[in-house]
Amino acid sequence: MLAQFFEYEFLRNTFYTGLLIGFIAPLLGTFVVVRRLSLLADALSHVTLGGIAFGLFMEKKYGILFLTPFYSGMGFSVLGSIFIERLRTVYKGFQEIAIPIILSGGVGLSVIFISLANGFNTDLYNYLFGSVSAVSERDLWTIIIITIIVLTAITLFYKELFMLSFDEEHAVVSGIHAKIIHFIFIVLTALVIAASLRIVGVLLVSSLMTLPVAASIRLAKGFKQTILFAVIFGELSVIIGLISGYYFEIPPGGTIVMISILILIITISVNKVRGYFTRKRAI
Repeated sequence: MLAQFFEYEFLRNTFYTGLLIGFIAPLLGTFVVVRRLSLLADALSHVTLGGIAFGLFMEKKYGILFLTPFYSGMGFSVLGSIFIERLRTVYKGFQEIAIPIILSGGVGLSVIFISLANGFNTDLYNYLFGSVSAVSERDLWTIIIITIIVLTAITLFYKELFMLSFDEEHAVVSGIHAKIIHFIFIVLTALVIAASLRIVGVLLVSSLMTLPVAASIRLAKGFKQTILFAVIFGELSVIIGLISGYYFEIPPGGTIVMISILILIITISVNKVRGYFTRKRAI
């Protein structure tokens, strides 16, 4: 089955992209979940949708082809992350309100530009739910660059991100520049969301950042182990989801999410069974 999957170049591009996304999305998603910012991914995904709709509008109405929906979506996602960070400083006592503000703005822009671009079409459908045939070689190289940026940033700032995730006040007292690190973190999240939309789809991308982490938390005994299990579950979800989506001729975003949910159910069940036998031995 895998050999047949590799026969075509576009499928190879999709598979390699999936492997990269299956790695960096749960990796960064672990920090997102631990920092209780799960809705951040949803907000940025809706802003990304607005950028995609804007790119389709410019392409259809004015014939501007260099600003592809993929790159306009990425640009909007990064801008959305910057606005969220700015709003967090404006509403210091209610920082979480920045996320629904940007989410609402993203939905509003999406509706406007989709309407101006004369509604839904096949391209927009692929961006919403993912596609096994939408990844070009240029997209693959863009995602490779984003992966390198994410891995470099996490390697350089792992200690700072770890401390900010569990005790922000202690991190600030220790001399960590919380605003700078949080800004870097939120921009990285925006880049990962934009990179993932080709495979998972903009409406489902937040699932790949949270579901593998949710499953990992049920089994892991430490933060690094949580990251390891989350990446493994993310890769399994993407690989099985892409292949099954291709052979059943359905958008891969849906199959990836359902595999992630299945893994989550299994880990919850395993954890309960393990707890049952532990209590039984204790008696």
